Amino acid sequence: MADRSRSDTGSDGAAPIAFRHRHLLSVADLAPDEALSLIARAEHFIPFLEGRVKKLDTLRGRTLINLFFENSTRTQSSFELAGKRMGADVVNMSVKTSSVAKGETLVDTAATLNAMSPDLLVIRHASSGAAQLLSRKVTCSVINAGDGSHEHPTQALLDALTIKRALGRIAGLTVAICGDVAHSRVARSNVLLLTALGARVHLIAPPTLMPLGADTWGADVFHDMRAGLKGCDVVMMLRLQSERMQGGFIPSPREYFWFYGLDAEKLAIARPGALVMHPGPMNRGVEIDSSVADDASVSLIERQVKMGVALRMAVLESLALNGANEAGGAP
Repeated sequence: MADRSRSDTGSDGAAPIAFRHRHLLSVADLAPDEALSLIARAEHFIPFLEGRVKKLDTLRGRTLINLFFENSTRTQSSFELAGKRMGADVVNMSVKTSSVAKGETLVDTAATLNAMSPDLLVIRHASSGAAQLLSRKVTCSVINAGDGSHEHPTQALLDALTIKRALGRIAGLTVAICGDVAHSRVARSNVLLLTALGARVHLIAPPTLMPLGADTWGADVFHDMRAGLKGCDVVMMLRLQSERMQGGFIPSPREYFWFYGLDAEKLAIARPGALVMHPGPMNRGVEIDSSVADDASVSLIERQVKMGVALRMAVLESLALNGANEAGGAP
């Protein structure tokens, strides 16, 4: 393990936030003030990312392992870059060529990784609850980068950061989350976080792509996109996750776009000046029209990527420098 007797002041000269959690597994584990503190700390890193020198030594001597059982160029690269920007040693585990591909269980993998004494472990897995299981088997901090259809907490946090930077606030806004809600961990985490921070959320999807019980999440449920977009300040589109679908969830991509794809005509139904988001990767012409996605006056999609690095820097710092790895820390 890296030396934890070092100062808790970041090498950027600012003190990191107080963070009582050992892991980041779910947005539901965060109190609103904790989420806002992470967002504020991420804002502190944005000017640094825009400067010429983009590397700190805050996490020098710490080891971050990225363990991705599902492909994710955007999220894995973001965590890798965030770790390197903070000065950590970053290892990307190739699952396809590891013992996992030969039938090793997640528990066995956890034991192997734990023997390597990492400080931070980022996992993405196709099974809901995988991150929670891993966190019980290792002594380092675990960050959930997406587990099945359950949650993706850092995506929700970076989305909240993006909204706050663009509109100056989160409380009092109305955010529409549209598309494949049934298979979306992004939707679940965003509903939890945005409603906790005082926003109103509209969930919009055809009945086949709206999960049972969605009306108990604290959001307003709509099956008509035009009705759901009325009064919205932000429209967040979700990718149609065909790889998770078995059976006829939609008649055809063309018909899906006609009713639930975001184009200029549907966006005009939202509040004047409404902004557009998408967690990526995008299916252009299926859930969003290119003319909307590429319109810099309304689209926040590129900014989400940039905010992702800053937010994950804040998460890595908060877990590593606040005693989060010590035995007996808060869950």
